[in-house]
Amino acid sequence: MFPTTLRWRLSAVIAVVGALVAIALSVLVRTEFARMQLTDARRLQDERIQLVVRDYAMSGTATLGADLDSPDLPRELRDSVHGGQRATYLERRPGQAWIWAAAETDGKILSIRTSYADKDDALDQLDQVLVIGSAAVVVLGTLLGVILGARLSRRLRLAATAARQVADGDTEVRVRDAIGDRPADETAELAQAVDAMADALQERLAAEQRVTADIAHELRTPVTGLVTAAELLPPGRPAEMVRDRIKALRGLVEDVLEVARLDTATEKAELTEFDLLTFVQRRVTALTPEAQVSGESQTVLTDPRRLERVLVNLLINARRHGKPPVEVHVDGRTLRVRDHGPGFGTDLLRDGPSRFRTGSSDRGTGHGLGLTIAAAQTRVLGGTLTFANAEDGGAVITLELPANPALPDGSGLGGSGLATG
Repeated sequence: MFPTTLRWRLSAVIAVVGALVAIALSVLVRTEFARMQLTDARRLQDERIQLVVRDYAMSGTATLGADLDSPDLPRELRDSVHGGQRATYLERRPGQAWIWAAAETDGKILSIRTSYADKDDALDQLDQVLVIGSAAVVVLGTLLGVILGARLSRRLRLAATAARQVADGDTEVRVRDAIGDRPADETAELAQAVDAMADALQERLAAEQRVTADIAHELRTPVTGLVTAAELLPPGRPAEMVRDRIKALRGLVEDVLEVARLDTATEKAELTEFDLLTFVQRRVTALTPEAQVSGESQTVLTDPRRLERVLVNLLINARRHGKPPVEVHVDGRTLRVRDHGPGFGTDLLRDGPSRFRTGSSDRGTGHGLGLTIAAAQTRVLGGTLTFANAEDGGAVITLELPANPALPDGSGLGGSGLATG
């Protein structure tokens, strides 16, 4: 299977290319060397047979170890020299190799034979050198690929980590700071593009937050006036309807203001130690007496005011959009709220709560700010809020408080006052 990471892909590609280049060069070098060997051997044998023919013409005897009508002369060479021709021939037998030269004179064939074993030995030595050299090239190329791939992969991983931190809402992190300014390669260009996108999104988000906060602040004054004016209306059903709608409008404005404050990411938790089960029982009894509370006592360190805000919003969501019975269970630092209604929609389960969007049309209407505020307050507490649907029906929201929350001064768990909530 081909490697999936960039580091090992680059290493594998360099190793394969290095091996192919080494094999191609080795075959080329070996072929050329063997051709030159054979050419030199044929030329030398041809020169020697010419001397033998000349001496035979003058003395009538074969010199330089030549044979006259040798019975070992290869048939191919014998056929090639008919008609007064000269020829050379490389003969290979199992374990032997000979280079022949022959010429016909006066109807007879003069031939000379020399061992070709030394040439084959030299070729074998060249093969060993080429194999060792090719292996060295592949190994060095692979090591180079691993080093280059590791460096590039490290920069990309740092960039991905920084990008995830930006996506998680850390406005101080920038990709170019994470990977450094050198070298100025494609990774640096990608970092600049991601940082530019993050800066633009942050500016747009800040502008939207300012607009939201400004609108909420501007609405606060006329809504307060409406509340005062509604109190002056004569008793009756119309007055009650007006007061009810104004109350809902005032709650919406306060929720929008709270969302605007939480969006600034400047909210800090004021930590206090208290018993979580006792805290939950008192709040649930006051707000939703019919809800069922269970669990064991557990002392936690968190912000009771923000935790109450989260709990109240979860209970209101279960009561307003779910169906009874509503169950609240405390398990250590985990708080779970469940109803038996239609459950959450797929969009909320996939993306989480979003302002001005309810989880499911089956769960009734609403502005979608309750769960949004609960999720934002949970982040301030350093906890996690997860949304799910029970197998037998109903929505389940789980709040997990941190074991060691950060104090407002940035330190960890420390001494604090004990409160029972």
